[in-house]
Amino acid sequence: MKKILIANRGEIAVRILTTAHKMGIKTVAIYSTVDRSSPHVKLANEAVCIGEGPSNESYLLGSKIIKIAKQLHVDAIHPGYGFLSENADFAEEVEKNGIIFIGPKSNAIKIMGSKLAAKEAVKMYNIPMVPGVDEAITDIKKAKKIASEIGFPILIKASAGGGGKGMRIVEKEDDLESQMNRAISEATSAFGDGSVFIEKYVASPRHIEIQVLADSHGNIIHLFERECSIQRRHQKVVEEAPSVILTPELRSEMGEAAIKVAKSCEYLGAGTVEFLLDENNNFYFLEMNTRLQVEHPVTELITGMDLVELQIKIAKGEKLPIQQKDLSIKGHAIELRVYAEDPQNDFLPSVGTLETYILPKGKGIRVDNGFEEGMDIPIYYDPMLSKLITYGETREEALLIMQKAINDYIIKGVQTTLPFGKFVIQHDSFKEGTFDTHFVKNYYTAAIITSTNENEAKIAALIALKQYQEDQKTLRIPTL
Repeated sequence: MKKILIANRGEIAVRILTTAHKMGIKTVAIYSTVDRSSPHVKLANEAVCIGEGPSNESYLLGSKIIKIAKQLHVDAIHPGYGFLSENADFAEEVEKNGIIFIGPKSNAIKIMGSKLAAKEAVKMYNIPMVPGVDEAITDIKKAKKIASEIGFPILIKASAGGGGKGMRIVEKEDDLESQMNRAISEATSAFGDGSVFIEKYVASPRHIEIQVLADSHGNIIHLFERECSIQRRHQKVVEEAPSVILTPELRSEMGEAAIKVAKSCEYLGAGTVEFLLDENNNFYFLEMNTRLQVEHPVTELITGMDLVELQIKIAKGEKLPIQQKDLSIKGHAIELRVYAEDPQNDFLPSVGTLETYILPKGKGIRVDNGFEEGMDIPIYYDPMLSKLITYGETREEALLIMQKAINDYIIKGVQTTLPFGKFVIQHDSFKEGTFDTHFVKNYYTAAIITSTNENEAKIAALIALKQYQEDQKTLRIPTL
């Protein structure tokens, strides 16, 4: 494998490019017209404009990307995450054109891309699943009957869904019809598939996911868990590894279950199996993400593995260089997704120019970044600027380093999730590890950030005033 095309943008494109160059592999970047000056374009050996700003006119043009790859004699395509990374048709087209797809085979993507098909695939392995139905539901009467059997509250979920779209919590029967219609409508709009299914709503869950790796020689390992319970709008914002709640026995049990899920679809490459963990530490299979995860750096830091390098080696047909018995957890890592969003305004995207953009540095600090000072935030894509990751020998050390890193991360021109991240890591519930996926709903309000900002401004003003007074004393020269 001598040349790779990265079919993505931003920080994940930079992340893949960095490892490819470390491995001596040449790279091709693609970019839209609004990303012309992005860091990933400058870092690649070659770069090609794929189209206009909107993703359906650029990064989602699978056939055009493959055409460019063939013209430039590319050996493999790495899709990153998002865009075409879980598009089975794209993976299949890449394979048919004699190019290596750095990811699973298209059939595995198809199976795990449908929550219903995924449940069917893992059935024979006796993996725990949330009580519910394993078929698409559109009939309201049938839905009411199923809901009454399962018991309220229930969760309506889009079969082809992700990112919280097409998902509705229903507390009582009177709300079922309206919420189901909304879920079907949203799923149809977002995924072109209105199929929904019903399952029991786990009231106070933790969101725990297991990283797996599978090669083409029948070897499958897991690289332990990531805690992903701090979410807004069903999307993760803060992740860490390991989880404070898992015992060694539970960790091993969930790891083995994740390996079985990978076996059920003949998985290849890096993937993540997601579970819900209830208040009694019962775990339930949720779904499998057939790609590299946004939060993969925390796993890399506690295991010492480069997941992108392992993805590439697996795609080349190599055996996994490690076995399960060789792996152990060392230290603790925490990741904050730094979004251009306003946490004081329901986390709505914040559009503008990065007037000041200074990254934190120091021991235990890693920033996977895709922007530079002076750049505009495009309106067409996910608003994530970077991922701020800290590592320590202990969780307490990682938290202290994270607090310092947030303070040293200077961004002006747009609102970001940095103040929210600071709120999370300083909250007693997070520090004590007693949180669940309802953390934001239970503890966070925009007024908290406003109050904190005002207090910090007052303190800064008092410090400045004191410094001014001290300077005035020094500057006064006595007259003769």
